[in-house]
Parts: sequence; C-alpha cells; structure tokens
Amino acid sequence: MSNKKQEIGDDFSYIIRMADSDIDGLKPIAIGLTSVKGIGVRTSQQLCRLAEIDGTKLGGHLEDTEQDRLRATIDGYATNVPWWLVNRQRDLESNEDAHLVALDVRMTRDDDISRLAGMKTYRGLRHRSGHKVRGQRLRSNGRSGTALGVQRKK
Repeated sequence: MSNKKQEIGDDFSYIIRMADSDIDGLKPIAIGLTSVKGIGVRTSQQLCRLAEIDGTKLGGHLEDTEQDRLRATIDGYATNVPWWLVNRQRDLESNEDAHLVALDVRMTRDDDISRLAGMKTYRGLRHRSGHKVRGQRLRSNGRSGTALGVQRKK
C-alpha cells in the first residue's frame, strides 16, 4: 500500500467533482469522464482533445488549471463540435443543438415523456403504463418474475 501511495503522490485527488458527478481519480481521465451521465467514450475523447489534455493521464494527477479547462470545455461542448456529435439535436423549445450532461439528461427525458403522455400519444401511454415502447415482443420476452412455459395442472 505504501508503494502505491508513493507512486501516486501526496497531491493526488482520488475523487474529482465535475458536472455534478464524482469521477474516479484512479482511472485515466478519458475513461473516468464516462461516469458522467451524457458523456460516453467518444465524447470524453473529444473533450480531452478540445481541452488539450492527455486522455491517458490519471484523473487524480490533473492540475487545477487542467480541471478548470475541462469544466469549461464540457460547458461549451455543443458549440465546438459538429451537430452530429451532440446528444440533443434541434431541441423542440429552442430549436438549437445542445449537449446535455448530468441532471439535465434525466430532467429533459422526463419532460419529453410527460409531454408525450400529455398529448396522449401511443409512445407516451406506453411509457406511463410501463410497457415496451418501441414495438418489441411482449408475449414471451421481457417478463419479470414468472417462469416461461406451460404450467402444470394442479
């Protein structure tokens, strides 16, 4: 344990707070960023490239200036990348491209589902009733708690 601590150093951060999420400092920053909701592997690599940070560097070794650069890059991500790299294209209210992270992803999804349910669309009603939404099979797949097959007569 003491050898590992010497390798890591005294100024090592085990947890980094970024975009309302905790990032593991023991992972490379490109992998650690994927723990933030709304940021996948491709997006995290692009963020590291835009912030001019080595993605293989451990997250705990990032200096404060690098962390601030990365935070600023996350905030301005949608304006610095092509439209096909963002996760919310042509938003219904603002008609602009945006990249949602952390709590914004959940809030926007819930708003979209409640909007669909309010209009009483098929998708909205399926969401509300807890059934499959995208046309998947119901009869034999996706069951919870019951055995598949024929039951014996008692």
